Amino acid sequence: LFFSPGMEKVIFRPYKRPDAIWRLICFHWAGGGTSYFAQWGKLFSSSIEVSSVRLPGRECRGQEPFAKDMTEIVNEITSVLLKDLQEKPFAFFGHSFGSYVSCALAVHLKENYGLEPIHLFISGTIAPNSEPYLQIKKIDDMEDKEILDRISVLGGIPPELLQNENNRKHFMLTLKGDLKALQTYFCEEEKRNNILSCDITCFNGSEDTIHDSEVWHPITSGDTSIYNLPGGHFYLLEPSNEMLLIKHITKCIENADL
Repeated sequence: LFFSPGMEKVIFRPYKRPDAIWRLICFHWAGGGTSYFAQWGKLFSSSIEVSSVRLPGRECRGQEPFAKDMTEIVNEITSVLLKDLQEKPFAFFGHSFGSYVSCALAVHLKENYGLEPIHLFISGTIAPNSEPYLQIKKIDDMEDKEILDRISVLGGIPPELLQNENNRKHFMLTLKGDLKALQTYFCEEEKRNNILSCDITCFNGSEDTIHDSEVWHPITSGDTSIYNLPGGHFYLLEPSNEMLLIKHITKCIENADL
């Protein structure tokens, strides 16, 4: 297996499956890291190899500055993953902030390399032109409490991240770094219809404060589907929902036209 420079710091793949037919690349939420999605590697069948993207400013990249914009994020991921993505069919799954990263990457790959996912899975997102999304652009002038209040409107954060002061400080730094990168992404590509041709599936928590999955429809000429699962913004942390997701994602990938 070829590993480009920086592959192991950017891509966490603890359950390597060199004989897998498909690759699933997962993108974490704002302030998050690789730990949750990395464990999916042992939950999927042997035909699917799972990787989790690690952005700068967290885990083993804690000493690195946060990415300054979405372009930097997309360019770095492309530089380390391109050879992998050219070798085997791949799908993307992104939750919340990770949905925007996965979408930006999919568009970049299509426009510059003629590559695209066989399926794009979008989870827990809101419309990029909605008022709560546009509020993100004002975080530079906000205190931590106000940022947390804004994020709670967007669906909140896992409560365990705020349980002690050290966790809270580190999380807030990472969250702000990710949100500043998100400020630079205005989903201009969504205004250009059918830039992708893959199918898109959108998942949401039925009790999530705001979700507007219809915003993703125009981006592809493929089919789009929307599923609401019980729970809030982090519905996917519920084991029964997680197993449902894995079963549905597997079916979509295995049935994709190759």
